[in-house]
Amino acid sequence: MLRALEIRDMLIIDRLELDFQPGLNVLTGETGAGKSILLDSLGFVLGWRGRAELVRSGADQGEVIAVFDLPAGHPAHAVLQDAGLPDGEELILRRVNTREGRKTAWVNDRRCSGEVLRNLSETLIELHGQHDDRGLLDPKGHRLLLDTFGAYPDLQGTTRAAWRDLAQNRKELAKAESALAEMRAEEEFLRHAVAELDQLDPQPGEDAELDSRRRQMQGAERIREDVSRALQVLSGDGAEGAMGDAMRWLDGAADKAEGALDGAIEALGRAFNELGDAVQGVETALQSLSFNPHELEETEERLFAIRGLARKHGVVPDELGVFAEDLRGRLAALDRGDADMAALRQSLSVAEATYDQAATHLSAARTEAAARLDKSVSDELAPLKMERAVFTTEIGPADPSPEGRDAVAFTVATNPGAPSGPLAKIASGGELSRFLLALKVSLHQSQSGITMIFDEIDRGVGGATADAVGRRLASLAAGAQVLVVTHSPQVAALGAHHWRVEKRVADNVTTSTVVPLDADERVDEIARMVAGDSITEEARGAARALLAATS
Repeated sequence: MLRALEIRDMLIIDRLELDFQPGLNVLTGETGAGKSILLDSLGFVLGWRGRAELVRSGADQGEVIAVFDLPAGHPAHAVLQDAGLPDGEELILRRVNTREGRKTAWVNDRRCSGEVLRNLSETLIELHGQHDDRGLLDPKGHRLLLDTFGAYPDLQGTTRAAWRDLAQNRKELAKAESALAEMRAEEEFLRHAVAELDQLDPQPGEDAELDSRRRQMQGAERIREDVSRALQVLSGDGAEGAMGDAMRWLDGAADKAEGALDGAIEALGRAFNELGDAVQGVETALQSLSFNPHELEETEERLFAIRGLARKHGVVPDELGVFAEDLRGRLAALDRGDADMAALRQSLSVAEATYDQAATHLSAARTEAAARLDKSVSDELAPLKMERAVFTTEIGPADPSPEGRDAVAFTVATNPGAPSGPLAKIASGGELSRFLLALKVSLHQSQSGITMIFDEIDRGVGGATADAVGRRLASLAAGAQVLVVTHSPQVAALGAHHWRVEKRVADNVTTSTVVPLDADERVDEIARMVAGDSITEEARGAARALLAATS
């Protein structure tokens, strides 16, 4: 609910503070008094696009502050949370416009963008009038209005879920078809590469092993002769034989040496053992230096084959095995491609059938809701002296989407047998106002927590019709908040709260202000609306009669 509106230095408003109430709030005044300025200022603080020049002449900047009460569950809470803005039971919007045209906005004392204001405004205010292009006259919103009226969220949820599943199936099939097409384009390469890799069968670490063996064999001939000489010197008749002879000689002399040779014999024994280890090591090394003359050639051929294949495929040699597994996987996918495509197409077919069923049920629910809405609007049109008019909710085909496959449009015919068409094109000004009011009354049962503003929606009607308009506005205001800008005394008399918009001139400066009316002032204002500038006692009597009829 809009609780307060404060305007400073906007157009011809110097300073204005208004406190609004629940129920039907009525604003009246002479033509040109500034009623539209109030709506312009409210639209400004809500982020709506409007007049370019808003700052009052002579002022540096204009400012508008709007205060709203937000009950628990109000949709504005979600907008505030998504935007990371302070949230609570009170919402304060403030927007400033400088003389240079720079605009700055705050929400609950936190800077924000115009987009956030507009998102909030959609949950706070509805503006309806003869030139309403934000609400009921916009065909883009008719399906949502019908769905809200029909109240079948489970069917909508099922349809959205089926659409998501259908879209995912289509995406997976398209991805698989693209991948299969790519694999088929390189099928010859895949089969040749896999065969080549399978034939070579490179192993992890094999490149390093082959390289080491190759270098070892290349250097073997250069060192083999020296290693052989060393082995000859160490073993047999060489050092090993000499040490053996020495050991035998010392052992024979030890008994007569009175222990003098024991230490030498022990040391020589240790040396003899170490010499044996050395001989064994040299023999092993010499054996390793022995190779088949063709082994070097074979080693080099495999090493170069592995490295050549690695360069060909742009991988390091040790990754050839992983690369081969990847190619085998792609080749296997290619070989089972037709079977996979068949499974994916079957899954898509099931998803299409599921979506088709959900959309069909949703269409049936919309058709039933459309009939109820048409009857409800027709019932409302009769008291508005439009009993011969025909309101129709047309449901036609639309491209499938998460919201089903229905296009919804509200059409009217002002007389039976007359061609029907969009609201904005068929109805005249006064008729359009009454159509909008009848539609709004029918839709109101499904909306809550929003302030409705009707801008001269009663234009072109009078007498009993104007009274019927006022009573429907009062019905809308029951348990809610409605602001009405009106020239109709019948509508004004039904207001729970009444303000008069006045234009004043002082020192050649024109300003507009809004004053709340007490009971006597209200009689005079309604009398002025009845009789014009000259208020007579008869006009006052008529005003009292109108007020009495509404009490």
